[in-house]
Amino acid sequence: MSIAHEGDEAADGPEIDEAVRTLLLLMPRMVSRAKRIRIPDELQTLTLAPRHLSLLAYLLFDGALSVNELAARLEVAPTTVSLMVGDLAKKGVLERAEDPADRRRKIVSIAPAHSAAIDGWLGRSAGAWRAALAPLDPAQRRMFLETLTAYERALSDPLD
Repeated sequence: MSIAHEGDEAADGPEIDEAVRTLLLLMPRMVSRAKRIRIPDELQTLTLAPRHLSLLAYLLFDGALSVNELAARLEVAPTTVSLMVGDLAKKGVLERAEDPADRRRKIVSIAPAHSAAIDGWLGRSAGAWRAALAPLDPAQRRMFLETLTAYERALSDPLD
C-alpha cells in the first residue's frame, strides 16, 4: 500500500501509508511484549480477563471507588461491575466496605494482601507508558490518546 494522498506529506513525519505500515508491524510486537509480563504467582490461579485488569488499574491508580464509579469508568453496567467485584472479593483480591457517607453504597478497594503484587505487575506497564509519554507536551499526549481511542473505536465498528 504505497498510495500517496494529497496532504499526507509532512515535513517532520512519515506519509500516512508509511505510518500505517510501521504501526501494523509495531502493534503485534507491543502486544506480545505486554503479554509476556509475568503475572505474579499469587494471581496466577485467578484467571483474570482484560476487563479485570482495567478494574484493577482504576483501583490501583485512583484508590477505592464505588461500584457506580467503576462502572462509569469502565463503560459497563453497574451489575457487570458488581459481578466482577463479587468474584474478585470471593478470591480475596478486592475488599468491599460500606461508604460512611451513604451506607447503601459499597466502596471497593484492592485487598492489602494483594496490593504489592498488583502494583508490581501493572506498574511495569505504567512505567513504560510514563517513559514513552514523558517527552511529549500535554497537547501531544492528548493527540496520542485521542488517536489510540479513535483506532480502538474504528476496530469496534461493524464491517459494512
